[in-house]
Amino acid sequence: MSRPDRPLRIGVQLQPEQAPHYGLLRDAVARCEDLGVDIAFNWDHFFPLYGDPDGPHFECWTMLGAWAEQTARIEIGALVSCNSYRNPDLLADMARTVDHIAGGRLILGLGAGWNRRDYREYGYEFGTPGSRLDDLAESLPRITGRLQRLNPPPVRRLPVLIGGGGERKTLRLVAEYADIWHSFADAGTHRRKVAVLDEHCAAVGRDPAEIEWSAAVGGDTGGRDTTALVAEAETLADAGVTLFTVATAGPDYDLSGAAALCRWRDTR
Repeated sequence: MSRPDRPLRIGVQLQPEQAPHYGLLRDAVARCEDLGVDIAFNWDHFFPLYGDPDGPHFECWTMLGAWAEQTARIEIGALVSCNSYRNPDLLADMARTVDHIAGGRLILGLGAGWNRRDYREYGYEFGTPGSRLDDLAESLPRITGRLQRLNPPPVRRLPVLIGGGGERKTLRLVAEYADIWHSFADAGTHRRKVAVLDEHCAAVGRDPAEIEWSAAVGGDTGGRDTTALVAEAETLADAGVTLFTVATAGPDYDLSGAAALCRWRDTR
């Protein structure tokens, strides 16, 4: 199920955790750009997910503004921004502003949210997985509508990335709104979900070829076994995935997995 019309792209999620000072992230995103990585992502959490749960951590959108100013070529975005944490019209305005700072390089990654501690400690209503997805469904037309009304508008039509694999609600939202669908599924599960996504696209009159397929590779903080990483990417590429994102955490921000994927992309 290859998609030869789309180039292979490599992303790195620089998890903003366990880095005792911001300079480590500044250095990491610069190294990503120097390596030839296509997209640098962070995430939208308030506490570490791995390692010391009370270790150092930095905020998502403030960081994206800094990356926008610091970098020149690489695309940037959150993988993903939690819909619950910001008014959707405000989020659209934030995204438009960061896109201008970056000269048109922002990807607007969105998700329904899931981390209970973030919600509890920052005072957001947690709800249920279903209610959070319903909230995202209500927010997406507000976000897209606000982007159309802002003056000045974004530099480009902002690509919307939606993360998740829920077959009834999430993939329906992907069919309606997403330019990029990000999945954590293996190749076999991915193929099944693609069939569901195709059904949703047919229901809303969307050409599924318009949606780029993205996948996480290497595990949550993986990528150090570069042979296994490239083999995983190859299998997903055969299933039609064209955007591959490897994660790395502080304080060292090891980019060996990203380097291996860039070499694979350039020789495939």
